[in-house]
Amino acid sequence: MQLRPYQSRCVEAAIAEVRQSIEPCLIDAAPAAGKSFMIAALGAELHQMSKGKRVLCLAPSAELVKQNFAKFLLTGERASIFSASAGAKSTRHPIVFGTPGTVKNAISRFLTSYCAVIVDECHGMTPTIRAIIDAMREANPNLRVIGLSGTPYRLGSGYIFRVWPDGKTNGDDTARDPYFTRCVYRVSAQEMLEEGFITPMTIGAINSAEGSYDTSGVHLLPNGTPAPDDIERAFVGHGRKTAAIVADVIAQARAHRAAGKGSGGVMIFAATVRHAEEVMASLPPGNARLVTGDTDRGERNRTIQDYRDQKFRYLVSVGTLTTGFDVEHTSVIALLRYTESAALLQQIMGRAWRLHPDKTEGLLLDYAGNVDRHFPVGDIYAPVIKASGGGGEGGTLEAACPDCGHTNEFRIHKDYAEFQTDQHGYCLDVFGDVLQSEHGPVPGHYGRRCFGQLLQPGGVYARCGYRWNGKECPECGEMNDIAARYCYECKGEIVDPNEKLAAEFKAMKRDPTRPQTDEVTGMEVKHGVSQRGNPTLRVDWVTPHRQFSTWFQPQGTHRRAMAEMAKYEQATAGGRTPATISYVKDRDSGFYRVLAYDMPADELETV
Repeated sequence: MQLRPYQSRCVEAAIAEVRQSIEPCLIDAAPAAGKSFMIAALGAELHQMSKGKRVLCLAPSAELVKQNFAKFLLTGERASIFSASAGAKSTRHPIVFGTPGTVKNAISRFLTSYCAVIVDECHGMTPTIRAIIDAMREANPNLRVIGLSGTPYRLGSGYIFRVWPDGKTNGDDTARDPYFTRCVYRVSAQEMLEEGFITPMTIGAINSAEGSYDTSGVHLLPNGTPAPDDIERAFVGHGRKTAAIVADVIAQARAHRAAGKGSGGVMIFAATVRHAEEVMASLPPGNARLVTGDTDRGERNRTIQDYRDQKFRYLVSVGTLTTGFDVEHTSVIALLRYTESAALLQQIMGRAWRLHPDKTEGLLLDYAGNVDRHFPVGDIYAPVIKASGGGGEGGTLEAACPDCGHTNEFRIHKDYAEFQTDQHGYCLDVFGDVLQSEHGPVPGHYGRRCFGQLLQPGGVYARCGYRWNGKECPECGEMNDIAARYCYECKGEIVDPNEKLAAEFKAMKRDPTRPQTDEVTGMEVKHGVSQRGNPTLRVDWVTPHRQFSTWFQPQGTHRRAMAEMAKYEQATAGGRTPATISYVKDRDSGFYRVLAYDMPADELETV
């Protein structure tokens, strides 16, 4: 097995990283980079450097497990497959290729003698894979984890790693709680294209007489997937449109092959099973097959093998064959579905990137607006990746950490967009001095804490503790986030005493069932008669904190009514309005009762 130069560099970088750190790392290798060969080389090297310990290689599907297993055999060593869907459950040899579900169901067989886990398509780090790694790490705390992915990002959470190979970091606006610490090497599709290791791809014009599908009404659910009803409306039941689009796919695929650019294989990605059936109805009978996520395993394997053997030309897929499906003669990709993520779109395009002697150019036909949605800058090899809800609008600025020197990239704070900043990202006034606030220097960005990763004894990384904006704990002096209520170090409460008193004062004034005294800003007296025919007096009070009413009985005979009326008459003698009113609301009845008049109003006390 002879690795390509960049494949060798990937393997060397990953091995160098696991020698110094036990943190999970990954290789970013674009689709068609040959991750199976890298996995084979990594497995062999890890087995050797650990003096004979085992390596578990996980892949999300039986097809990928078999593919990776076959590439490993080219090293001249033996390996095992542990995957029910692949038809084997063996751990006889030191390198084991398995699917997550089968491995987790027999996790006790993987708890000893394993030095590493290699995760293919690691952007799909499912709870099952994490559970496998957690169990194996409990048995071996020094277990290494290496991931490989052509699209190391996820919808909504952005990149799945924190640190790039050059040391730059992904902030929270581009990477939300990433599993992997470092990306040790990156092989871009553009780099492989320039070096001649993948087939160039062009975006074809849409020549369908009925145009493309209208996906403007498709909305994403909270989990990031498109709403099924919206997909149905956009793709299903459009007989004439679908027939015209399929006719355009056939015509363009024939022209592409006739021009000597393609080797004949066409993959069509449909939206739903019903939609795929409509697509199949317009394809040449006997020259097209359909594979869905529910296709019987035996039929699926036969269909895939027949496509490899070029027994038919058009392979229609629904929800499957988007990753790790390597058939080199695939020349045309037709998107008749909505792709919710840039990662999925790149994986789909990667099915036509692999080299083939009869193929000089791949053709992408997009009938659902996916390219415009995920590649707004026009480069199909460079999607724009963001994490939802992160950062602010506008550009970014670089801020060097005063403690560790790491250069961070943060979103510019909209309130300070016009300010000049120093090398650390702090705002400067007109005299060139750092702008100050009650919390110290004012950062011109939304960043709070440095993303620098510092290697610690034991091979673990710790995030730099420097904070651009924070407050000091009065107990231990630790600098905490500006919004922190309890100290990260000593766990003591770090709310400013005056802030605490203010919060308690506000809470008291919000609760009228606690006796309090307010300034009277208005009052209105209304005379009435009770149901028993006795005269009543209702007074509507207005204070800075609330409006409420109290009732009096001018001719009352019991002691409490007489006392309340007497206090009221004394406080309002001569038509005056009391300066303040002390009151409380009865929890049971909901009525307000006056306690006193003209007492000192409640005030916030500070220390």
